[in-house]
Amino acid sequence: MLQLNYRDAKPIYEQIKDGIRRLLLSNAIEADEKLPSVRELASSLAINPNTIQRAYRELEAEGYVYTKQGKGTFASATAMVCQMRKQELLVEFDDVVSELFILDASVEELGNRMENLKNGEEKMK
Repeated sequence: MLQLNYRDAKPIYEQIKDGIRRLLLSNAIEADEKLPSVRELASSLAINPNTIQRAYRELEAEGYVYTKQGKGTFASATAMVCQMRKQELLVEFDDVVSELFILDASVEELGNRMENLKNGEEKMK
């Protein structure tokens, strides 16, 4: 389900969040599907349950999952998850584009890159 890189500088709970987000966005976890319990996932990943709890709590605050008292944690509807992820990426996009403008990138250059990506052409180096 999830793979962790203990050598990565990114905290484990962030890696868990990223992994669950990827599973949600790829529909590997469907809307309203029950996620493993905190103890189950902690046991399978051999990490502290508090780490899983933190990841689940933050995913819930972000709207990716919801909790039913006494029942567990469940995946939110995919459409809502996709819309939230799109908004997150647009914020990152704005930051990157703003920095590129500071570095004198042109609108034409950025437009060409976006068009190439849209057409599925190989990423420009």
